[in-house]
Amino acid sequence: MKSNLISKSETTALLRTVSERWEIKLPKVKNVKVYQILNDAQIITGDGIKILKVGEDYLPFLSETETLQQFPSVTVDMGAVRFMCKGANVMRPGIKEFTEFYKDKLVCIIEESQHKFLAVGKAMIDSSELLSIKKGQVIKNVHYISDRFWETGKTIYD
Repeated sequence: MKSNLISKSETTALLRTVSERWEIKLPKVKNVKVYQILNDAQIITGDGIKILKVGEDYLPFLSETETLQQFPSVTVDMGAVRFMCKGANVMRPGIKEFTEFYKDKLVCIIEESQHKFLAVGKAMIDSSELLSIKKGQVIKNVHYISDRFWETGKTIYD
């Protein structure tokens, strides 16, 4: 796995882009390292941040609880957990609670018993539609516990 430090100007541009896309404020970071894990996937790390870039999407890494807490979320029942950890999308019947979110925005998936983050996904509908539907896909699972990015990310320490 290749890694390299990026320049101050690249760091500033990257953090600005991610902050705008996520609509949250990121900490100022001096030394940012980029790990190339696949042709189209990178793990970006720095002091207090760990970001997964897949294609053109920037995702908060699942180990970064403080960052994940700033995103909208859905809480799923325990029956959904094993499916989520295999990459399944979030289905309406499995959702127990949710905060407000919008279509195509990132949403964190939390399990109901320990309140741990299981996955990060992209909303397929607005949360306002959840009350009127009983079934169907709600969130596309894009990064989850035990996926290839998770396993690689556990080996990277800053």
